[in-house]
Amino acid sequence: MNAKQSVIQLLAGAGVTVGGTAPGDIVVHDERWYGRVLAGGLLALGESYMDGWWDAESLDVFFHRVITGGLEDRARANWRLALSLIINKLFNMQTRARSMKAVHDHYDLSSKLYESFLDPYNQYTCGYFKNTDDLNVAQEQKLDLICKKLKLSASDRVLDIGCGWGGFAKYATERHGCHVTGITISNEQATYAREYTNGLPVEIKIMDYRDISDMYDKVLVCGMIEHVGYKNYRTIMEIAHTHLTDDGLFLLHTIGGNSSITNPDPWIDKYIFPNSMLPSIKQLGDAIEGLFVMEDWHNFGAYYDKTLLAWHTNFVTNWNKIKNNYNERFYRMWRYYLLSCAGSFRARNVQLWQIVLSKSGIPGGYVSIR
Repeated sequence: MNAKQSVIQLLAGAGVTVGGTAPGDIVVHDERWYGRVLAGGLLALGESYMDGWWDAESLDVFFHRVITGGLEDRARANWRLALSLIINKLFNMQTRARSMKAVHDHYDLSSKLYESFLDPYNQYTCGYFKNTDDLNVAQEQKLDLICKKLKLSASDRVLDIGCGWGGFAKYATERHGCHVTGITISNEQATYAREYTNGLPVEIKIMDYRDISDMYDKVLVCGMIEHVGYKNYRTIMEIAHTHLTDDGLFLLHTIGGNSSITNPDPWIDKYIFPNSMLPSIKQLGDAIEGLFVMEDWHNFGAYYDKTLLAWHTNFVTNWNKIKNNYNERFYRMWRYYLLSCAGSFRARNVQLWQIVLSKSGIPGGYVSIR
């Protein structure tokens, strides 16, 4: 069986037809694609899409079918054909030097790019789409959920590790009157966040999480631990524990994997999030053990599908406003990233967790908030 026949047969087993007309079917523009994918696996799959060698009417549907159709299991017989989820085997450990590479490659891109598809609070994490289909409402609901779970009060000193563009800091200080210290290692994010929160009780520091020194009543890690690496999970938990007051609360908001992994997905690692990793329940449990009491574990990963589709719609709609700064290959790369991830979350191959932790347990128990 030649390369073309092998790929077509495997895809057919997942309900994907080459040359078909259904949204999840694909069109191959260059016959060399079959051999390229067989030889190069995931990296070749993504790069060949960026190069325009193949298309799908709906990439999210394509990846949803590939995952739910069990193509990954069937492809194990041929190690060269690694057609599997873009996020499924994400990420790797992260040193300080590697942290800076991830920031430079992704988060130090122009804020105009992110403003083109994010909500007014610039939330680059999953929205809370409870009783709404509106991205902006969902992101405000997510921020409100975090504040309520942390039981924020005006007297709280809050640490936001990996503060992004300052959206949580702005929301929390305006709504609850607390003081927020946000830390980031992205110069672009820090500059934006300082201007965005100007006049509010917010301090934005360019700082690695391993250099934190002050004490805080509440600690938030939202969409940041994915960049820490499995060998550093215990370290960040120890740091949060050390710098959290005895009666404080720590909220971790993270994408999570169904299995424990230690190796990066080659395409994601090269083009989107260098040197990063999705934690598993087991890995987080090992990191937490002996430091915190787990008060609440909330999974709303199904909402990430809606979040990513909303981001994709905004990105495509606003592309003409920013395209002079990028090329067509970047455009295809970004669409591939957003839609492949949407298909992954739809298949429940990856999750989104909000975990509330305390040092010694909340007297009388913690009331879960949904």
